[in-house]
Amino acid sequence: MPNNADSNIATADALTLLLHNQHALGAAIEEITHWISGVGAGEIADNAVGALETLDTNAKAISGAITRLRQC
Repeated sequence: MPNNADSNIATADALTLLLHNQHALGAAIEEITHWISGVGAGEIADNAVGALETLDTNAKAISGAITRLRQC
């Protein structure tokens, strides 16, 4: 069984990859939001902005968890 430090590193590494995916999804949603706004679908664009805000909030929490795991 791996020790706690090894488990923390593996978990932090996995969370880091998930965080990178989250940033990539956010960038894609942002690009689509700009396009949607440009074609006049403001309500849909507003919904996409809400999704971006959720991604940002969760990214902050994931970053905090990664930091805590790497400090152990």
